[in-house]
Amino acid sequence: MHRFLLALGLLLCLPSRAEEGMWTYDAFPSEAVKKAYGFAPTQAWLDSVRLGSVRLAGGCSASFVSPNGLVMTNHHCIRSCVEDLSSPQKDLLATGFFAPESQSELRCPKVEANQLVEMTDVTARMNTATKGLSGAPFNTALKAEMTKVETECATGPDVRCDVVTLYNGGKYHLYKYRRFQDVRLAFAPEFPMASFGGDPDNFNFPRYGFDVAFVRVWENGQPAKTPHYLPWAKQGVKEGELVFVSGHPGGTERKGSVAELEFQRDVALPYTLLYLSELRGMLREFSQGSPERLRITRSHLRSVENGLKALRGRHQALADSSLLAQKRKAEAELRAKVLAHPKLKASTAGAWDEVTQALELYRPLLPEYRLKEAGDGFQSELFTLARQLVRAADELPKPNAERLREYTEGQLPALRQQLLREAPIPQDLEVATLTFGLNRLRETLGADDSFVKAVLGRESPADLARALVTGTKLQDVKVRQSLLEGGKAAVEASQDPMIVLARKVDTEARAVRKRYEDTVEAVLKRNGERLAQARLAVYGTSGYPDATFTLRLNYGAVKGWQENGRAVAPFTTFGGAWERHTGKDPFKLPDTWLAARGKVPPETPLDMATTNDIIGGNSGSPMVNKDGHVVGLIFDGNLHSLGGRYAYVPETNRAVAVTGVGILAGLEHLYGAQRLVEELRAAQAP
Repeated sequence: MHRFLLALGLLLCLPSRAEEGMWTYDAFPSEAVKKAYGFAPTQAWLDSVRLGSVRLAGGCSASFVSPNGLVMTNHHCIRSCVEDLSSPQKDLLATGFFAPESQSELRCPKVEANQLVEMTDVTARMNTATKGLSGAPFNTALKAEMTKVETECATGPDVRCDVVTLYNGGKYHLYKYRRFQDVRLAFAPEFPMASFGGDPDNFNFPRYGFDVAFVRVWENGQPAKTPHYLPWAKQGVKEGELVFVSGHPGGTERKGSVAELEFQRDVALPYTLLYLSELRGMLREFSQGSPERLRITRSHLRSVENGLKALRGRHQALADSSLLAQKRKAEAELRAKVLAHPKLKASTAGAWDEVTQALELYRPLLPEYRLKEAGDGFQSELFTLARQLVRAADELPKPNAERLREYTEGQLPALRQQLLREAPIPQDLEVATLTFGLNRLRETLGADDSFVKAVLGRESPADLARALVTGTKLQDVKVRQSLLEGGKAAVEASQDPMIVLARKVDTEARAVRKRYEDTVEAVLKRNGERLAQARLAVYGTSGYPDATFTLRLNYGAVKGWQENGRAVAPFTTFGGAWERHTGKDPFKLPDTWLAARGKVPPETPLDMATTNDIIGGNSGSPMVNKDGHVVGLIFDGNLHSLGGRYAYVPETNRAVAVTGVGILAGLEHLYGAQRLVEELRAAQAP
C-alpha cells in the first residue's frame, strides 16, 4: 500500500491515462481506445455488450451468457442465495451445487436481476422542478420529481426505472430496466474454493480463487428468452491484450470536494472501521461455538472482513498527505477558473462554504443517524423486516410523491420481494447480532440517553435481544404477508414484540433521518449540483462521471506490475492452486480439486490481473475481448485498487478476474457440469 501512496502523489497531477475511466455507454471514448489499441467499438458493439450485461440489485454485476437466460456472476454475489437454500442437513456452501437439468435449478429468494434497456436525459426536467430552491425544499422537490418520472416510466412489475444522478448532480438520466425476480441457482462451487485464500489473499494477487456462479432468470415458469447475450470466446487472452469490463461500479468520489474527503478520513471511515472491527470480533467468537454456528455465520463474517479490509485501504489512501494535497490543488484551480467567470462566480457563490458547514453539522449527528436510522443499533434481519412493515403501513396510504423513496410505487416490487421471501433466519445469529447492536447503541449514546432508555427499559441488551428474537413470529412469511396486506390497522394492532419495538423507535428514527436529510443531504446535493454544473462549464463532459452503481464500460489490458522490485505476472494457473494447497483453511482445496489433479493441464490459466478501472460493485462483471466475447469474470482488485475510490493509478491499480478458459476447465473437468459447458459452447459465435 505504501508504494501505492507514493505513486499516487506523483500521478494525481498528470492527465488521465488511457485505462482510467468508468464510462457511461452513451459517452464511451471509442476513439481513445482506437488510438491506444487500434480498435474502436462501434455503436452496434456497445449496444450488444450493454444488453448482455446484468445488474444484481443487491450490489453486484453479472451477464447473460446464453439465449436461455443463463447468467454468470461471482459466487460471493449470490452467496446469500446459497445460504438461504442450505440447511444443517444440506450445506450447499460447503458442498457446492449443480443442477443437472433446468427443472432442478433452485429459486433464490432475495435475488433480482436487471437489464438496462434504455437511457434518457432528464436533466432539464429535474432542474425545472428545483429551480430557485435550496435546502430542504430543494431536496423535497428533487425527490418528488424523481418519483414522478420513475412512476411514469415503470409500466408494470417487470419494468424498473431509476433516475440516476451523474456528475454529482450536473446531469440526471432515467435508466429503464427489464426486471427479473425469478432467479434460480444453476451452479455454485464450494465456498472454500470460491474464497480460496480467505482474508489473507483478499485484495491480493497472485490469486487462485474460483469465484464463479451461474444463475438463470425465468419467466412464466420457463427459462427466459434472452436474445442479447455475450458469447464465450473460443480462445483465452494473452498478456498485453485489450479487454473490456462491463459492470456496475458502486461508488467513487474522484470529483468530491476536499471537505467531503476530509470528512470521510476524519469521521465517517473511522466510525465504520471501529464498528466493523468489533462486529468481526463478535462474529468470530460466536462462530467458534459449534459447527452449526460456523455454518450460519461464515458468509456474514466473510462480508464483514471484506468490508473492513476495503475501507481500511480507503482510509490509508486518504491518510496520505499527497492525495489531499493534489485534491486541494485541483480544487483551487477550479475555484480560480470559476471566480474568473462572472456567471459561474454568481452561480456558485458560497457553495464550498455551505458544503463545509453541512459536514460540520454532520460530525455530531453521524453516530446518532447510523445507530437509530441506518441500522447499526439494530443489527437484525427480523428488526429490518419489522421496520419495513411498520413504515409500509404508514407510507403506502400517502400520495406517491410524498412517500419515503424506498416505498414509492416503483420500489414496491423489490419491497414485496424482500418482505415475502421464503428464506431461513437463524435465531441464534439474530440474538447475537441484535445484542451487539443494542450494546453499541448504549455504549455510544450513553445509558442515560432517553432513546436508549426507551429501547432497553430495565433489560440488558442480551436479555432484550433474546426476548425479541424468540418472541417474534416474523420468521413466518405468512405472518409478514398478513401484516403487509392488513395495512396500518393490522400493524397498529399487532403485539408481536419486534413490531412493537419498530413502532416504538420509529418516531425518533424518522426525526434523525429528517435532520440529516434537511441539514446535510439537502445541502450537499444542492451545492454538489451547483459545483458540478460549474465544473462541466469549465471542463466540459469529456471526462467520466463518478460511479453510482449504474452500468459502465471501461477498457484496459492484461498486465502485471512491479511490487517491491519484483515483477508480478498477470496470470496464475491451476498448477499454482494445487501448489498453494496446505490442507488447512483458508488454503485448503476441496476434494473436487484434489481428486481432479491431472485432469486439467497445470499450466491452464486460472486467474488474471488487468489494468481495468474497477471498484466495488464490479464484482461479477464480464470481461470481454474486442469481439465482445467473454474471456473472464471480475471478482476482485489488488490492494492498490482500494484507493481507486479517489484516484486511479495505472502503474499499480489492477483488476482481478477468473479466466474464461479456467471457468470452462473447472466446470467440465472438476465439477462435471457438462450441461452448462454444452450450453456455453452452443452459444459461442461461429
